[in-house]
Amino acid sequence: MSETITPVNDRFGGFVSVRSRERLLDGLRQKGIDNECVLNALARVPRHDFVEEALKSRAYEDTALPIGYQQTISQPYVVALMTQLLLTGRDRLERVLEIGTGSGFQTAVLAQVCASVFSIERIGALAELAHYRLEKLGIENVSLRHGDGTNGWRTKGPFDGIMVTAAPNRVPDSLFAQLAERGVLVAPEGSNRQQRLLYWVKKNGIALRHQSIDVVFVPLQPGQA
Repeated sequence: MSETITPVNDRFGGFVSVRSRERLLDGLRQKGIDNECVLNALARVPRHDFVEEALKSRAYEDTALPIGYQQTISQPYVVALMTQLLLTGRDRLERVLEIGTGSGFQTAVLAQVCASVFSIERIGALAELAHYRLEKLGIENVSLRHGDGTNGWRTKGPFDGIMVTAAPNRVPDSLFAQLAERGVLVAPEGSNRQQRLLYWVKKNGIALRHQSIDVVFVPLQPGQA
């Protein structure tokens, strides 16, 4: 890397090294992640703080890992790509909505490139753990709610970015309604067997659809647990 980036409140242990992080970032560059703001965000957030103790030695592998409750922490490349798509040439966003907090890792990455992040998690235990992790890292620009994310967070919108980290068959219209003009919505869409990462850019009140890569996400579910 061309510069030294201090991770957020980092605490390296024997299971992780600066070199393993740099290898991961180099791999992301080779896969087409070229937004320096996104790479810096990934460099700053300690992924090993968002996985269970038994998996910390694998924290900087470019792979998804289980976090319990039939959920996963996304592959770093997918986190980076979704963040890069959300920015779409911009260096920073003001208000972003995240549907599916999960471990809190993607949330923490978004917090590096957004002034305010509003995140909703349907599983109470995960929401509580993510809140604890973000607080421990000193990340203060995230508002986290336990609830049903399929209807968004109307009282906090409109948002200039919306990210969905679970796959609906079709993105709910309620989310597009909360997207600001020129805002970007990023989401996987499709069935359990076939999903595509998509992004929409809202222009003149119409969300224009663009395709990215094939992905595998857990399904987006209504309600809360």
